[in-house]
Amino acid sequence: MIFRRTGLPPAGPAIVAEHLAVWPSLSRDEQERLLAITDELLARKNWEAAKGFALDDVVRVVIAAQAALLVLELDTDHYRLVSGIIVHPSTLQATGLAAGPSTGTVQADRLAVLGLAQGGRGPIALAWDQSLAGAYRSERGHNVVLHEFAHKLDMLGGDVNGTPLLPRDVQADWKRVCTGVYRDLERGIPRFPMRWYGATNPGEFFAVATEVFFEQPVELQENEPELYDVLQRFYRQDPAARELAA
Repeated sequence: MIFRRTGLPPAGPAIVAEHLAVWPSLSRDEQERLLAITDELLARKNWEAAKGFALDDVVRVVIAAQAALLVLELDTDHYRLVSGIIVHPSTLQATGLAAGPSTGTVQADRLAVLGLAQGGRGPIALAWDQSLAGAYRSERGHNVVLHEFAHKLDMLGGDVNGTPLLPRDVQADWKRVCTGVYRDLERGIPRFPMRWYGATNPGEFFAVATEVFFEQPVELQENEPELYDVLQRFYRQDPAARELAA
């Protein structure tokens, strides 16, 4: 079932305030911008329920608000490759390559996945139970909505290679810092709070780094200040300062 609606419903702000853990830490201006971007995503993207799932306002608003956080200080044109959002009630099944049981290995099998960003102008598929858990920050550092929408930001440059469209003055530092952390993870050297899944490939590294930047910003800034800095310069946000001030 495809669900189309003209933007944020009347209960939208209350839904965001109730379900988005980051909401109280946002300034009034940031809250207003997040609601405006949420409204735009609801109005301009196709929303579809998979497997007979009931796609109501809560589902759509909670997902759109999390996606809005990534581009809070960026142009919403960064999501031009997102044709729509397909919401599954729970875990999706997909076939393909995934990270294997040991660092640097892969396996091919039928996979249980929490989300999937289709290439090109394809849609994003998300598991609703995991999307809601991410909104609540049930497991810090894990947010499937931020992860999959980060993949779409990565795709803007063509290849999914861990390098979104960067300002010129960030490019050299981005390559140096991200390559260093990524190579260490590949070699099995911990770089807390980055997760081992970030060593799967450069695209997954950027998606995981995005999750950590928004979900564990204080830990990232304290332990990986250079990685925090380049992510801050790309997203133009300072979630660590936001969290410490809350």
